[in-house]
Amino acid sequence: MTPRSTHGRPPYDRLVTDSSRRAGVDVRAALRWLLGGVLVFAGIGHLTTRRREFQAQVPGWFPIDEDVVVIASGIVEIALGVALVALARHRVVVGTIVALFFVAIFPGNIAQWTEGVDAFGLDTDAQRFVRLMFQPVLVVWALGSRGAWHAFRAGTWPATPIRSDG
Repeated sequence: MTPRSTHGRPPYDRLVTDSSRRAGVDVRAALRWLLGGVLVFAGIGHLTTRRREFQAQVPGWFPIDEDVVVIASGIVEIALGVALVALARHRVVVGTIVALFFVAIFPGNIAQWTEGVDAFGLDTDAQRFVRLMFQPVLVVWALGSRGAWHAFRAGTWPATPIRSDG
């Protein structure tokens, strides 16, 4: 008899050992910590040494002062980086919010490419275009690192399952 699926999830695969499950959890935790660190580091850069380069990414058509946008987005990035690591109880929602943040800032990356703005060492249209390909990776990374992707697929979003892997 084949085990039945529960709550839209595949049945427990008895061939998968607990140690391999733990390794998967450890990889996800490492990726979550890495993404959180990247966000905090970038957020600090918004507020300090990389401010001008971040200002260059604010689209010319955006109606808010560039410096205000950079400061606000820096504070948001720091908060999101900390939340990725610290808010295990709300991990699915946090992963979703981080992914939405990456979607929200994507127009700045497009504007940098279309307006031909040099920043962060990207001084050719080709380099700026290639950079655009990394934004979807960040979105998937945010969703996957906190289990939001799985929750969407399982139909349980925004619930965060009670687990010990935080």
